[in-house]
Formats: sequence, structure tokens, C-alpha cells
Amino acid sequence: MPEAAIDRPGPDGSANGESSLPESRQSGNSQSGSLQALLSKSPQEARQPAEALSPQLDASRIVLETCNLSMVFGGLVALDQVDFRVERQSITSLIGPNGAGKTTFFNCLTGIYPPTRGEVILTAADGSEIRLKGLPPDRITKLGLARTFQNIRLFNNLTVLENVLIGRHCRMKAGLLGALLRDRRTRAEEREAADFAYELLVAYGLDRSVNDLAKNLPYGDQRRLEIIRALATGPQVLLLDEPAAGLNISETRELRELIETVREREKVSILLIEHDMSLVMTVSHKVYVMDYGRLIAQGPPDEIRREPKVVKAYLGEE
Repeated sequence: MPEAAIDRPGPDGSANGESSLPESRQSGNSQSGSLQALLSKSPQEARQPAEALSPQLDASRIVLETCNLSMVFGGLVALDQVDFRVERQSITSLIGPNGAGKTTFFNCLTGIYPPTRGEVILTAADGSEIRLKGLPPDRITKLGLARTFQNIRLFNNLTVLENVLIGRHCRMKAGLLGALLRDRRTRAEEREAADFAYELLVAYGLDRSVNDLAKNLPYGDQRRLEIIRALATGPQVLLLDEPAAGLNISETRELRELIETVREREKVSILLIEHDMSLVMTVSHKVYVMDYGRLIAQGPPDEIRREPKVVKAYLGEE
């Protein structure tokens, strides 16, 4: 859903909560309205949330963790001692009002902002722990974190296939010399990357548009392409920053199915920032709630739906 309702200044990826979506894609529904609608649903009316992977958090299942993560811009504390955990092959959501610090959190995870304090720890498939703080974004991507953005960031004048190939570049080994000489190994690697990219497009329903320019895709397909490009990096954890922004009801339903399919097919963990509470509560195994840079609640969707602190953060006090 587009930014709306609670519109507080903060370094959360958009100035004063203004949306850069096309006017036809902006919605009149507010964050508070979305939450109120969800709270008013009976259990029979609401689709049941995803089943929790493990009732008790198992340390051996943790793939991504932050410890006391803080980000300070001058005198503004954007993130304040955030402890956060993502389990393997889970869908974890981070929600909160505009300006809460959610996108700043993503930027710290992916190296766009170096955290002021704290640690970001990625657990590799072999069980080794990798500290990401201070690493550049390209290195973090290669280690297994990939993301999308609030505002779509495709290469508009490149084809759909070329956009996905750019995502695959971090897994390719040919250097400058190989690109200049065009030796057999380099050509074979390029063919392999093209085959991999095309298989992703087939798997997620964009093969029909493989040679179309990205700018000519419908809005919902552009969102889908950005997710596919992130998957081309071969991530352990896929970070989705408001993927439902600007989508209509039908497109949001397709997005929900896409997120669930990605988790099952690619065996990845998904970390989701989203204002569409219906989407969050139906796909998530665990939900964290952030307000003014601090985590105020965490737990399964059913608990978060009834948590007074969450209702207060979104709706205020009477």
C-alpha cells in the first residue's frame, strides 16, 4: 500500500511520507484503516496466518541476526538497539508507521548505511558466522543478502532478461581480461548465466516478456521483475521493501502467492517490510513491530494483531 495516514518525518526512505507512485497507483486507504479492517475481522473471515516454523526459537535455525543495532544521523536516533532474528526458510515481517526506521534498518543490513553501533551477523550454510558491519553492498550481496526497494529501481531501457542478468553478475567469475578476450570459458559462463536467468523468468511467469524493455512492463510485472532480479543473485535472505506498494487487490493476491512460492522453491528466508496488514498477517511466520527506531513488539501474527502497543502505534490513544 502507498505511504499514508501517519506521516512523520524520519530517515525511512521517503521524504515526509510522500509517495513517488504514479497517481493512478496511489490509494486512499491509510495504514490505520488497513489495521482497523484487519482487527475487525473474525477468525473465520481472515485467512489463517502462516504456521510458525518453530514454537521456540532455535538458535541453529537463525540465518540473520542483529545485536544492539543502532543508527544515528547527527542528533537523530533512527535505530535504537535493535535485536532482530530471521530463521532459515521463514517469512519474517517488519511493520510500523511511516518514519519508524524500517527502511533505515534494511539499509544497515545491506551496507548502504554503516551502522553507528551494533552487529549484523549472517550465518552461512556451513554454520560459520559472517559479520556484515562495514562491508560494502556488493560484498554483502555476494555473501547472500539481496533486496528490492520501495520505489522500483529497474534498468528501464534494458530488456527483462538483461535486468535479471545484471543480478546474476555477482556470481560470475570472468574478469576484465575475459570480457576483452571473449575466451571459451567466458562465453560458456555467459550462456550459463542467460540460461539461469531465463529459467527464473519461466518459473515466475515473465518468460513471455523476456525481450521487452523493463519500462514497458505493467506496474505489477515490474515489481515481479525486481524480485526475480534479486533472486538471480542466489541469496540466502531476500529483503522485500514494501513490495505491495501501489498494487491493486488482484496484484496483491498474486504477490502473496509469489512470496510463498519463492520461499518454497528457492529455500530462502524472506524479510518483508509492508504496510498491507492483510498481506503481512497471512504470509508471516513472525512479525516485528518498530516505532521511532525501537522494536515494541514481536511474535506470531495472531499475537501481534491483538497487541495493545501495536494498536497504539498505528491508531494512537483516545
